Amino acid sequence: MLGYFLSTVLLMAFGYVYPAYQCYKEMEKNVVSKEQILFWCRYWILVAVLIVIESFADVIVSWLPLYGESKLAFVIYLWHPKTQGANYVYSVMLRPIVTQHEKEIDRTIMELWCRGKDIAVQFMRNGAYYGQTRIFEVLRYVSTQPKKKKKRERQSKLVDPPVA
Repeated sequence: MLGYFLSTVLLMAFGYVYPAYQCYKEMEKNVVSKEQILFWCRYWILVAVLIVIESFADVIVSWLPLYGESKLAFVIYLWHPKTQGANYVYSVMLRPIVTQHEKEIDRTIMELWCRGKDIAVQFMRNGAYYGQTRIFEVLRYVSTQPKKKKKRERQSKLVDPPVA
């Protein structure tokens, strides 16, 4: 057992850094392979799904022995050149599910987008109202304060008048 810290570091290295570098190298080639680009797109789609699942699974099953090691082995399986598991998992598992529910997913995304915009507009209105109210309160406070005499006037009163 690697332990939480070591398995997390290895997951970052082999699940994110190394695949990102391989993806970079593929994109920077003079002749880009469409199949390799599709492979890396599939990989990153699966990683995004895994991150969402992981946020819930970590709470529920992180106590299981070899949980961190299993996550590490799975991400290596996804990108390893001999297995290229990303192609298999994407084609056999993820794609059929997403294809079947694509319309509902699109509708839900659109609804969330609209709700998010409405909430943002409401926050902006509330913020503008709050800011305007505070500015007027400050101006009202400043205008009700007794005027202070100018510094020169105060100093001239302190100096004795010239003797004639």
